[in-house]
Amino acid sequence: MTKTASILTIASGREAHLRNVLLGLSRQTAPPHEVIIARMQDAPYDLPPMPFPVRQIHVPGTLPLARARNMAAAAATGEMLIFLDVDCIPHPTLVADYTAPAFDGVLMGEVMYLPSGAASDGWSIPAFDAVAEKHSDRQGPPAHGIETCTDYRCFWSLNFALPRAVFEASQRFDERFTGYGGEDTDFAKAVSMAGIPIGWIAGAKVYHQYHPHHMPPLHHLHSVVRNAELFAEKWGYRTMEHWLYAFMLMGLIDNSGPTIRILREPDEADIAFTRQGEDMPYANTRRILNLLKERHGLAIEAGSADPGQKALLRPAIAAE
Repeated sequence: MTKTASILTIASGREAHLRNVLLGLSRQTAPPHEVIIARMQDAPYDLPPMPFPVRQIHVPGTLPLARARNMAAAAATGEMLIFLDVDCIPHPTLVADYTAPAFDGVLMGEVMYLPSGAASDGWSIPAFDAVAEKHSDRQGPPAHGIETCTDYRCFWSLNFALPRAVFEASQRFDERFTGYGGEDTDFAKAVSMAGIPIGWIAGAKVYHQYHPHHMPPLHHLHSVVRNAELFAEKWGYRTMEHWLYAFMLMGLIDNSGPTIRILREPDEADIAFTRQGEDMPYANTRRILNLLKERHGLAIEAGSADPGQKALLRPAIAAE
């Protein structure tokens, strides 16, 4: 029996991106039951009519991502909750792919990245497939079926789904996380600790629309540091350590005390160094880390194996 699906999107600005998401949803082989937009801005979006109900919910605050997702889920009436970021255009089979299997857990679909200008007027899925790229640092879905993910850190909040009954019976997003960073990893950790499975599903593809970005996200330095420390209060170690390591190599933070101390604000040189170029479909912290290590004469080691990155999981004084 086909399950009804509520599409949940959190948004601030990016109206053109949101219109493309709705257009993609209007082309689904299995139409959604409804779309709920948790709007993190005062003014409502002026959106075209759709062949399904579209509701906007105002969420006050400065990027309250966790609260916005919770409010959207609380307003949903579909049996399946499908969370899509505002910049993710769904493939026509996304709703059908997510609602077909019986899986009492969290499912993650595929994300492909579009270059600048690809999602202009008159876009098409074949044109997307011709230019979209996979993220070099992210695991992809299996060729068929569902593959269980045994490490909660693989969770990706751009494009995921779970039964509404599972969400209501499990941990919500922790609303103490505010601003950018960490709330999705915390959610995945809580879900994992509760014994709820997380899996990749074949299909359920989205196309991420290009927008200028920074990796590491310098423009969210304060919230990343704050949320990393909140995560450590809950679980005994920090998250987002790859971003923290880049911040440290850039001289933005210090880890010698019981908590991370911000030394200075990013300057124009930092901003230019980390900016995603129009020739880059996605921003990549690993690229910046390797450049920083070269600058400091450090060995280039992959991901979590890097001792400098691992050191950011805990305060330096705790390791002495």
